[in-house]
Amino acid sequence: MSDAGKLGALSDDVKSSWHRFLDVFEPVRPELYRYCRSLTHTPWDAEDLVAETLMRGFVTLGTLFVELPNPRAWLFRVASNSWIDRVRRGRFELGLEAAPELETAVTDADGRETRDAAAELVTRLSPHERVAVLLKDTFEFSLDEIAEVLSTTTGTVKSALSRGRGKLHTPALPSTRTADAKVLDAFCEAFNARDVERLTALLLESSTVEIVALVTEYGKDAPKDPRTGSFAGMLAPLTIDDRGGVAPEWLAGYRPSPPRCEVRAYRGGFVVVFWCEHDDGPRVRSVAELATEAGSIVELRNYFFSPDVIEEVCNELGLPFRVNGYRYWLEHEP
Repeated sequence: MSDAGKLGALSDDVKSSWHRFLDVFEPVRPELYRYCRSLTHTPWDAEDLVAETLMRGFVTLGTLFVELPNPRAWLFRVASNSWIDRVRRGRFELGLEAAPELETAVTDADGRETRDAAAELVTRLSPHERVAVLLKDTFEFSLDEIAEVLSTTTGTVKSALSRGRGKLHTPALPSTRTADAKVLDAFCEAFNARDVERLTALLLESSTVEIVALVTEYGKDAPKDPRTGSFAGMLAPLTIDDRGGVAPEWLAGYRPSPPRCEVRAYRGGFVVVFWCEHDDGPRVRSVAELATEAGSIVELRNYFFSPDVIEEVCNELGLPFRVNGYRYWLEHEP
């Protein structure tokens, strides 16, 4: 077999193993997202942390020589370590010895504000204190499980809980990254006109277009490829074939037709929502975050296979929605 053939076979093996790994941990995904959302400022950051956790977990699992006695706690440990590493890297790069004190408070009258206040605990708690408080008070981990997650003793966990609970404070709400509304309007106009060339013209050669958890494309050529490009997939009616797609259980009441999109104000910035027709009316099937620069799109992230993000954003915006599950591939036989 040629080197190219060996690489192709290896790629197939890796994809199959990765899909089986995600199949096994799919029942934990909603809770893992809630945990990552509690640690981070936005749904976008939370989904990034979920993806990093799963990828780290996949790699780490291949190095273990024992069975996992508590897969849920193990996965939360991977998420905690990933987040702590991010915080440490960020503080080192910024030269910060401690997070700044924030004096502006919000009320607890709204559920979103309460949740987002919890997501800002990093401004007052050390990473280990925050993990300990969230795992104990929100996710009801035992002291032994938290000690396992943090690779420490139950006595240290008790001390972290005591310090952390004493520092809790309700800070200001964060906002999403901003983007040029005119560029987003131009994107939606081109999308709704099914004009791939106009969509592509909004990109730079250095732009990235991503369907989160599925594919990342670079530059202008890949997104507009009529066979494999993300623009072609985004513009087409929802379907499934032997390569994958949206599983039938997520398509109940769906009326096959081209989707349409529009810009909505969201958290001080903007988000693009994608509508599809259903028997009970139009429903949002995906949301996207776009970053712009000098009149062009530099990054597009479509959260089509991120049901937790779709649910959170649509609930905050008061929009009816349907989700598409976590996977695009066909479920593996046991």
